[in-house]
Amino acid sequence: MWRRKLQLSPEQASEFYAVHSGKMFYPSLTAHLCSGPLVAMILARHSAIKRWNELLGPIDSEKAKETHPKSLRAIYGTNKIKNALHGSGCFNTAEREINFMFPNVTIEPFPAGQAAEDYLSKYVNPTLLTGLTQLCKEKPSRPIKWLADWLLQHNPNGPAVNEGEVKEPEACVF
Repeated sequence: MWRRKLQLSPEQASEFYAVHSGKMFYPSLTAHLCSGPLVAMILARHSAIKRWNELLGPIDSEKAKETHPKSLRAIYGTNKIKNALHGSGCFNTAEREINFMFPNVTIEPFPAGQAAEDYLSKYVNPTLLTGLTQLCKEKPSRPIKWLADWLLQHNPNGPAVNEGEVKEPEACVF
């Protein structure tokens, strides 16, 4: 998890919520966003956006208190504008917001479709096939632990130490 405490200027708050420009609540929203320090976080996990928004509850804290009383907005928010927490609605919005709050963080592109298949074929499948073949030959008593250890030791994309120097991987397998 990445975390950063910051104070936004009115200009930055306006830029962050530019998508709401022209709406009745926009001035109140931007004024609240820059009214004090905030903590921005990058949360990473499978279905992170969906899970975070489930924990947040409805945008309107008053509605959250009625329908989702254990949600974070029900507990910490006071109304629709001062709802205590923000959550991106989709991956594209999250990417834009991460770039805004963490300008020095690089978000790796997430391969999909043919690019994902090519990545798996080139980086994952050969190593996994070799490991599984070795697993079948050795027949260890704890096969899952053995395979996990073997993959850690034989990850072709992990850093390689050579005479005190660390070489960065060309790609990472997660």
